[in-house]
Amino acid sequence: MRSTGIVRKVDTLGRIVIPMDLRRNLEIGENDPVAIYVDGENVVLKKFKPFCTFCGSTEDVRTFKDKHVCASCLQLAKNVS
Repeated sequence: MRSTGIVRKVDTLGRIVIPMDLRRNLEIGENDPVAIYVDGENVVLKKFKPFCTFCGSTEDVRTFKDKHVCASCLQLAKNVS
């Protein structure tokens, strides 16, 4: 893990502002979901990417009836029907 040299304080509501430069570099836009992980004593923020319910792929994932399904699994389901 590399340090950015940026330090931010947590506000009274527990929020931290992610600097605009970091958001641009990581392609995190306004209202994008961010996943929060704990790794030992570290808190890790990562842009959330939906994954396929069936195979776990993050490529070409679509939402179908509130489920995330990749194009490959969707095509397989069409062929089975």
